[in-house]
Amino acid sequence: MAFKTSRRLTLAAAMGLLALAAGCDRPVSGPGAGSASFKAVDITGADYARELKLPDSSGQVRSLAEFKGRIVVVFFGFAQCPDVCPTTLLELAEVKKALGADGDKVQGIFVTIDPERDTPEVLQAYVGNYGAGFIALRGTLDETRAAAKHFKVFYNKVPGKTEGSYTMDHTAGSYVFDTQGRVRLFTRYGTGAPALVHDLKLLLAEKP
Repeated sequence: MAFKTSRRLTLAAAMGLLALAAGCDRPVSGPGAGSASFKAVDITGADYARELKLPDSSGQVRSLAEFKGRIVVVFFGFAQCPDVCPTTLLELAEVKKALGADGDKVQGIFVTIDPERDTPEVLQAYVGNYGAGFIALRGTLDETRAAAKHFKVFYNKVPGKTEGSYTMDHTAGSYVFDTQGRVRLFTRYGTGAPALVHDLKLLLAEKP
């Protein structure tokens, strides 16, 4: 079952990257364009994934604007994800640790694509497993759909083997925003923590 889920997520990741490519068929422009060699996909100047405004697990509405001055990494997933989601969050925790004092300048944001099962209590406990500095966001079904569309994130509910059960296929990648709140990178799942450390160091070294 885990193997089948991984295959679905790999397909979802590919579909997400195709969507990204469709939105990046023009020369990249903006801060950092062409001036740094990132391991991730450089989407500086993209006209999508520019804003995010959803309630956190305590019900407080959060937005990207409040994290200005920090690097923000946004990932869409769900708490019952068997492999991609926990691996991504664990790698980000490793990245924050590897950056030392600069790790406090990195904010991880987990957006659930499964608000029906991912209650505020479930999400708070879930991101808490990966240490301090992670925030989980949970919108309504309509809000989740709108946020995913704006980020070009694919997701789909897939019926399970038993009545009422299901899993979620979804784009397996993260968006990285610089300290000025501008979307800069799309990191593919499986790239690894060292590559993300490399990219975040470049972003942290940039002058506003």
